[in-house]
Amino acid sequence: MKTILVTGSNGLLGQKITEKILTEGRVNLIATAKGANRFPVNGGYEYAEMDILNAIQVKEVLVKYKPDAVIHTAAMTNVDTSEANKEWCYQLNVTATQNLVSLCEDQNIHFIHLSTDFVFDGADGPYLESDKPNPLSYYGETKLLAEVAVQKSNAAWTILRTVLVYGITHDMSRSNIVLWAKGALEKGGAINVVNDQWRTPTLAEDLAEACLLVAENNAKGIYHISGKDYMSIADLVRKVADYWLLDQSLILEVSSVSLNQIAKRPGKTGFILDKAIKELKYNPHSFEEGLKMVDEQLKRH
Repeated sequence: MKTILVTGSNGLLGQKITEKILTEGRVNLIATAKGANRFPVNGGYEYAEMDILNAIQVKEVLVKYKPDAVIHTAAMTNVDTSEANKEWCYQLNVTATQNLVSLCEDQNIHFIHLSTDFVFDGADGPYLESDKPNPLSYYGETKLLAEVAVQKSNAAWTILRTVLVYGITHDMSRSNIVLWAKGALEKGGAINVVNDQWRTPTLAEDLAEACLLVAENNAKGIYHISGKDYMSIADLVRKVADYWLLDQSLILEVSSVSLNQIAKRPGKTGFILDKAIKELKYNPHSFEEGLKMVDEQLKRH
C-alpha cells in the first residue's frame, strides 16, 4: 500500500482526504499541517506538525516518513487577502511549493499540486488543460508561478486545477460559497450576488477522490477537476435557496464591478472534464447531489 503525505490537512480538502482514507483504507496517510491536528479522529493515520514555510522542518518530515506521494493542498486561497498581503502570499504559494517540489525531486516522491481556475482570465471558459493561462489577480499569478516551478522540476509531478470548492469541515472552521449563501439567506436579509461570473463548483469529496486516484495510478501531467454543472454564481445561490427552501427574493443580482473587491475575478471559468473522466475514471457528483451530501453532514453536526 502506498504512503501519501498531505500538506494542509486541517483545511477542507485535507480533512476530506483524511476522511476518505480512514473510511476506504486505500493508502497509508501522513497528515501534516501547521499547529495541532484539527481532525476529530486521531487513530488510523499519522499526524505530523509541519509548517510549509519552515524548510528545515519540511525536509525532516519528508525524510522521516518517506512517502510515495505528497498531495500539496496548503496555500493562501483568499483572493483579496492575497492581493493585500503579496509577500506573504508569494511565500505560501510559490516559495513553499518550490521547496517542496525540489525535496520531492531529491527523494523520488510523486508531487501532486493543487491549483486553480484563477490561473485563467475567464474570457472564454470552460477550459481545457491545454488552454493558455492568463491570471487577473495576484493570487492567480502566484498559483501559476507555482505551476511553472512544478513543471520545471525533474520530480514526477501532477497538477490538479479545481474550481470553487464547497463542503464542510468537522469543526466548521472554513466557509465557502454554499455555506455562506445558506447562512446569509437564513438570516433573512438581502444579499448581493454576482450574475456575471460562471463556474463549475466542486464538491470537496470529489476533489479528494481525484487526489487519491492520481496518487494510486501514478497519473502525471495536468488535470482539470471540478463538478460537471456549469452555472453563474447567482444560479448557484438560487439552487442553494431552492434546496433549503429559503427566500429567493432576498437574492439581488449585481455585476462584479459593483462589488469593488480588491482583486479581479475571472468571468467565465469552469472546466471541461473529459481528460480526468477518461484517464482517471473521475466521476463527480451533480451539484444537487453535492448539496444533499452537505445537508446530511450538517444534520450530523
